[in-house]
Amino acid sequence: MSLTDPVSDFLTRIRNAHGARHAKFDVPSSKLKTEIARILKEEGFIANFKVVDESGKKLLRLYLKYGPNNEAGISHISRISRPGCRVYVGHNEIGRVLGGLGVNILTTPKGVMTGRQARKEGVGGEVLCEVY
Repeated sequence: MSLTDPVSDFLTRIRNAHGARHAKFDVPSSKLKTEIARILKEEGFIANFKVVDESGKKLLRLYLKYGPNNEAGISHISRISRPGCRVYVGHNEIGRVLGGLGVNILTTPKGVMTGRQARKEGVGGEVLCEVY
């Protein structure tokens, strides 16, 4: 099975795992997905993640985070730039998500980072997704 958009699949798996109230789940690993997971952990949306090697295949294991009343750590996660319609922004065009409560994740020449970091660094890039 070939995926045309592995990042979209990754985000959908996060959404589905939260909906099913899973504590953890695995996805096929890639550098980009690992970087997205790193940002989600730094911003406090997931509890943890690690790359595991099961029977020769690298998997990214995400540990989801829930609040005291079992509410999901991520209430909304959506893909912005798609393979059919890429969305690029300059550093001065990077929007705020939910007035600064959420984050947008960008791929920039300096690596994968949040919109806030990209504005501070003065770099633009492709807007992968937004999370809140």
